[in-house]
Amino acid sequence: MIPVMENEIQKHGWLTAQQFTDAIAIAGMSPGPIAPNCAIFVGYKIAGILGAITSLFAISLPSLLLILLIALFFRKIQDKPVVQSASYGLRPVITGFIGYAAIRFAIQNHLVGGEHWFDGRGLLVMFAALAVLLLTNIHPVLVILFSGVLGIVVYH
Repeated sequence: MIPVMENEIQKHGWLTAQQFTDAIAIAGMSPGPIAPNCAIFVGYKIAGILGAITSLFAISLPSLLLILLIALFFRKIQDKPVVQSASYGLRPVITGFIGYAAIRFAIQNHLVGGEHWFDGRGLLVMFAALAVLLLTNIHPVLVILFSGVLGIVVYH
């Protein structure tokens, strides 16, 4: 939802890129899912309380209705091999969409980029952090701290 929201916000000129980055940061720190939190923040920024309420319903209601409609039909066909195969095919695509949204957001907002993004050392730090997260039970906050220390060692 974040890329869709970003596209609409840019198309209508509702917020600057920095304001949208701030909205994502605030939404991420708030309890609950990021997309509705961000929509509420953007709606409030544009039209006050009424904008926040409208944004919440606009982002939540269509998805809720669609999920309920799909659930009615999916219950009847969920055990069919073709449906299970389609589900396995969709999983990597959804993962790719999430990765694409994160990378695009980071590049557009200058959170990554410049001389250290595509060099071997930066990729090494990224893959090392990814491996630690996938292969151990170390808390992500510790991985972030260790990555910062590794960045000091590698780039200083």
